[in-house]
Amino acid sequence: MASAAEAMLGLQVDATADDPAAAAAEKAAKRKTAKDAKKAAKAAKAAAKAAAKAAAQTTTKKGANRDGMETSKNDDFGQWYSQLVVKAEMIEFYDISGCYILRPWSYAMWDTIHDYFDSRIKSMGVQNAYFPLFVTEKRLTTEEDHIEGFAAEVAWVTKSGQTELEEPIAVRPTSETIMYPAYAKWIRSHRDLPLRLNQWSNVVRWEFKYPTPFIRSREFLWQEGHTAFATKREADKEVLEILDLYRSVYEDVLAVPVIKGMKSEKEKFAGGLYTTTIEGFIPTNGRAIQAATSHCLGQNFSKMFKIEFDGGDGAMHYAWQNSWGLTTRSIGVMAMVHGDDKGLVLPPKIAPIQVIIVPILKKGKESNIIKAATQLAKDLQDAGIKVKADTRDDKNPGWKFNYWELKGVPLRLELGPRDIEAGTVMATRRIDGDKETYTRNGVVDAVKKALDDIQKCTFEKARIERDASIKSVTKWEDFVPTLDQRTMVLAPWCNETPCEEDVKVRSGEESQRRQEEAGETDIRALSGSAKTLCLPFREEVERLGFKELEKGAKCFACDCTANALALWGRSY
Repeated sequence: MASAAEAMLGLQVDATADDPAAAAAEKAAKRKTAKDAKKAAKAAKAAAKAAAKAAAQTTTKKGANRDGMETSKNDDFGQWYSQLVVKAEMIEFYDISGCYILRPWSYAMWDTIHDYFDSRIKSMGVQNAYFPLFVTEKRLTTEEDHIEGFAAEVAWVTKSGQTELEEPIAVRPTSETIMYPAYAKWIRSHRDLPLRLNQWSNVVRWEFKYPTPFIRSREFLWQEGHTAFATKREADKEVLEILDLYRSVYEDVLAVPVIKGMKSEKEKFAGGLYTTTIEGFIPTNGRAIQAATSHCLGQNFSKMFKIEFDGGDGAMHYAWQNSWGLTTRSIGVMAMVHGDDKGLVLPPKIAPIQVIIVPILKKGKESNIIKAATQLAKDLQDAGIKVKADTRDDKNPGWKFNYWELKGVPLRLELGPRDIEAGTVMATRRIDGDKETYTRNGVVDAVKKALDDIQKCTFEKARIERDASIKSVTKWEDFVPTLDQRTMVLAPWCNETPCEEDVKVRSGEESQRRQEEAGETDIRALSGSAKTLCLPFREEVERLGFKELEKGAKCFACDCTANALALWGRSY
């Protein structure tokens, strides 16, 4: 029997301002009506207040430690996240807006994601390849719907030195149009199928929205899989297999809960047949985020690029194609979900260092303590645990505790002269601060058990918080007020694009009005408009504890007959 997700597939086919106050004032001056000018002035006042708050937060009291976090996650989420990624040594800012240097701490996490995902797709028969960074304008514009979805974000190279190019070339925003002319050469017979290739690369999308490290940047790293099959059935099967693998990356490695579902017609991949997605959520600011997508392209691209094969039946057929991608956005989502006021909180499976050992040195016994700490590290390393002994002599234990907490290391072991004499080790968990004493002889097994428990607890904590942030709504009057509680909304929907577009406009207008009435206007805020995140698969709805769509239900937004349950939210 087909799963609910497979059945659903069948149905589908039959830069924050540098000076916010000045920006708001300039905006107000250009407005023509007194009403708009008043609104802009109010926005400027709110922005000035926010700027003053941010400035105050970067000034610490005399003697305070500027190395640690200075902003609370709940007080100012944006400022907190900006501090987190820099102070935890994840990124360094670059002189091109929206581009960032990934430091070893975050790149090691990407390595882990790479290794986990790469080994699994290879076991499925996918091979890695590499295709050029550049694409001609002619190729890029071959599929009109596809390029329309990326047109505003495409970066163009127009010169070679001081010489104008005869034809500008684009930096890839994605690689369908780069790869598929080659597929047309390689695929001639049904014996050449399936063709399943993946590449690990970078892409450039010249975003005009506010850049956010990892979450929304102009250049980012990803993997992109591009496959071709003889039948739609094979393509459909892979779409869901890859989607579940993406779920595993987030839930089993990053300990971030996600929801699997189908994108609406409006939100699907441009030029594709349908798009499946996993959706994450950031409870602190009430924003959803598209975590990864797996698309069935149908035969749209194969017809455009003449990817045909002899089916062995005397006829030529167009290939059925898929594409799927996961990006470094995953690292930012993980940091946003688990981080706290001390810094990063890393699940053990993604942590570059799972255990940090801090020797508690005593004058005259330094060498013996360091030797014991080094031996402890070796024992753990031999057992396959990623461990480091911090034997620096220019930093005291308290500084080291704070430093490794900021970087999110899951487990800290302390080893001093009394511990050595007693044959014990003191352990502290990053996620909750719980302390426990291990025997030196049993420390390896104890650490393994602790890391497993920390991984599970990190996911469960995030899942409970995410589940509490999903509310059911059946009528429009409750929609925006519910979203304002920093939630996602599950609602019966007619599944029509005009209705979705109307919801986006109406929710944005109502959100702005409610903000102004409450005196909370902030020009730095993301849009208050809501959009569909996905149409969750039936098993996802049940797993979340909600009922299926009731017979005869009406669309919450237009009162037409509802034929789907849709998850709505404010999104990055």
